Amino acid sequence: MATEKITLQGRKIVKGKASGEAVVTCEAISFNGGVDNMTGIVTEPGHELEGINISGKVLVFLTGKGSTGGSYKIYDMVSRGTAPVAFIQVSPEPITTVGAIIGNIPVVAGLNENPTTAIANGDFVEVDADAGKVEITKRR
Repeated sequence: MATEKITLQGRKIVKGKASGEAVVTCEAISFNGGVDNMTGIVTEPGHELEGINISGKVLVFLTGKGSTGGSYKIYDMVSRGTAPVAFIQVSPEPITTVGAIIGNIPVVAGLNENPTTAIANGDFVEVDADAGKVEITKRR
């Protein structure tokens, strides 16, 4: 069975490397009230990921939203083992960036293609934030 690999290039927001299954949304996400930090399940009513567990996944999303409490929720998720392993964002912002820094979650953004359309749910994604590189193995 042939696999298709795609490489996207962007810039490092938070250092590190991680890999895993992608969970993708073209919507903004709030970690303060929109994600259950105890389980990693998206709880925001009407969000396209509502009911989906992002724990241990590479989260591909538009941007963060909400209050600064979201940074601490991300850190809490890391300590509980319910956080995503990496963030790939269209537009980085301070809330998710600070949460990723204190939680040691690699983050890339500013990619040469929109990651919310180039990456699909279930694709295997390798993030090398230090190089600003994202390698995608498309699921078949």
